Amino acid sequence: VQLQAYGGGLVQAGASLKLSCAASGRTFVGGYAMGWFRQAPGKEREFVTAISRSGGNTNYADSVKGRFTISKDNAKSSVYLQMNSLKPEDTAVYYCAATLALGDYSYSSRLSYPYWGQGTQVTVSS
Repeated sequence: VQLQAYGGGLVQAGASLKLSCAASGRTFVGGYAMGWFRQAPGKEREFVTAISRSGGNTNYADSVKGRFTISKDNAKSSVYLQMNSLKPEDTAVYYCAATLALGDYSYSSRLSYPYWGQGTQVTVSS
């Protein structure tokens, strides 16, 4: 599975952005749980949000709850991250990730994901 994340950019605090991640290769995304992680300069890659293979289960980091929404379109082999009320501390490179899931779970650990996209930069100015 190859993943391509896009949609990042430079925005002001309080603005919104929507990231997309398209899968190619063995693209039955309906069989994959997906996640978004981010990495700021000098920091470790951290969990942002995840969604189960059906889309029925989601999980969010406390720092983004109520502001970010993950969604999945299995027909389009894509996962999305709607980011609202962006803050300067949201500035990071955002990565999408995928894992072939046996159950309908969402996974918050980096170690659960063997497939990663290349990342898209999100910069939020104050």
